[in-house]
Amino acid sequence: MIKDFLRRFTRPIDPWLLLFTFLVFLLSCIVLYSASNQDMDKISDKFTFLGVALCVMWVLASMPLQVLMRLALPMYVIGVLLLIAVALVGSSSHGAKRWLNIGVTKIQPSELMKLALPLMLAWYFHHFEATLNWKHFIVAAILMVIPVGLIMKQPDLGTSLLIAAAGFYVLFFAGLSWKLIGLMVMAGGGLAYVVTHWNLCIHILREYQCQRVATMLDPMQDPLGAGYHIIQGTIAIGSGGLLGKGWLNGTQTHLDFIPERTTDFIFAVFGEEFGLAGNVVLVLLYLMLIIRGLTIANNAATLFGRLLAGALTLTFFTYAFVNMGMVSGILPVVGVPLPLVSYGGTSMVSLMAAFGILMSVGKDRKLMKA
Repeated sequence: MIKDFLRRFTRPIDPWLLLFTFLVFLLSCIVLYSASNQDMDKISDKFTFLGVALCVMWVLASMPLQVLMRLALPMYVIGVLLLIAVALVGSSSHGAKRWLNIGVTKIQPSELMKLALPLMLAWYFHHFEATLNWKHFIVAAILMVIPVGLIMKQPDLGTSLLIAAAGFYVLFFAGLSWKLIGLMVMAGGGLAYVVTHWNLCIHILREYQCQRVATMLDPMQDPLGAGYHIIQGTIAIGSGGLLGKGWLNGTQTHLDFIPERTTDFIFAVFGEEFGLAGNVVLVLLYLMLIIRGLTIANNAATLFGRLLAGALTLTFFTYAFVNMGMVSGILPVVGVPLPLVSYGGTSMVSLMAAFGILMSVGKDRKLMKA
């Protein structure tokens, strides 16, 4: 009786995804304990976040893929309507209007779009699979631009770019022409050159966003201001050397030089205390998660499953790459947490929800074979 219950309970769970996730989570608890100055409350919160995230993952993993397909359009429409509501009556904080007050609490609708947009685009291409042509890619691009534009308006450049990346991955896996991708890359490079050469950044982005780009190119122009985050992050990672300074022994960390060390810049703490060897272990665990996700995408039984699993997996890669890049000084600081490692519940729940959808795709293939 108990065995049957456990078998049914664990049936939708992908053991490899869960194993690699737990290993990253254990590393995150170790580094968070040090980064938070041995604050057990944050570790306790981390386990609470994990419990909620695991429940969300299991619910989505147990959900038939056909149900997710039916939810795609309503989720997208609700998400866009909530973003419009944010623009009209949203709550502002520090010059940004990103939250919607629903009485009991505040919600950030852009978090919903992290899943709603790839779901919608995957459903759209699946629906028109038999007659797919270039016109469908134009419609898909419009579906992507609407929420991305609303999020940029808040302004939230980091989240908008990451959601745009998730949408682009769906288009890529759906068969977007390499010639068109090449043209987009060249156009983007040309635009970046014109913007920087003619000093047009201020007319396209907000002043602080332009400052972030300029700081990435030369952080020493304002070492105690805008460049402080990047400089301290690179110092911490570099001072870790090959094997690191040892757990709880990071000087940059415990002398309070690293800003946001439990959230956006936790990778700097990890690099300082565990060195290059620790960074390699973390990157390998991330690679295992990405390889497993792409394997599920490759083996998916439907176009919807392939597009959705592939996009969610590469979105996870983008989050990790952007965070490590901004802490290392090769990308602008955009406020992206390190997946599964940074302190915070919203990010963990959204990532585990994505893993639950991946598991649903993998389970759907097994059912199709049966």
